[in-house]
Amino acid sequence: MDVRSGCPINLSLEVFGDRWSLVILRDMIFGGRRHFRELLTGSIEGIASNILAARLRTLVDLGMLTRRDDPTHKQKVVYSLTEASIELVPVLAALGSWGSRWLPVTGELSVRAIALGDGGPAMWERFMAELREEHLGIPAGPPPGGKTVRQKLQDAYDAR
Repeated sequence: MDVRSGCPINLSLEVFGDRWSLVILRDMIFGGRRHFRELLTGSIEGIASNILAARLRTLVDLGMLTRRDDPTHKQKVVYSLTEASIELVPVLAALGSWGSRWLPVTGELSVRAIALGDGGPAMWERFMAELREEHLGIPAGPPPGGKTVRQKLQDAYDAR
C-alpha cells in the first residue's frame, strides 16, 4: 500500500474509501456470506463480478480477509474475516446509526443498524466474539439467551 501520510483517518480511507470494500465486509459480517457467488448475488447493491474479484483480492492483500480452498467443493474458495475486519463492528454500528439518523434510508434496511446501535458496546463485543468463532475458530461460548447477535438482528428485521 502506498502511503500518502501517516494520518490514521487518511490511511483508513485508503483501505475503505472505495464504494465496495465496506459493502463486501458488511455482507460477510451481517449476512454470513463467505463464497464469491454468495457475495455476488446476495448484495442488493449489485456489484459486478470483476469488481468483486478485484476488491476481494485487495482485501486479502491488505490482511482484512483470508482465502482458502473450500474442503466441500474443489472449485470454491472460502473467505474469512481477520481480526482487523472483525474489529470494524463498532465502526459499522456507528456508520449505520449515523446513516439512519441523517440519510434518506428505508425503514426496512435500517432496522438492523438501529438494533445494533441500540445494543451498544456489549452487543458489539458479543458479535465480535461470535465472528471470531465463525471465522477464526476461537470459541465464543453459548450465546446469552440462546440467540446469536445475528439472530437477534434478524428477529428485529422480521418484527418490523
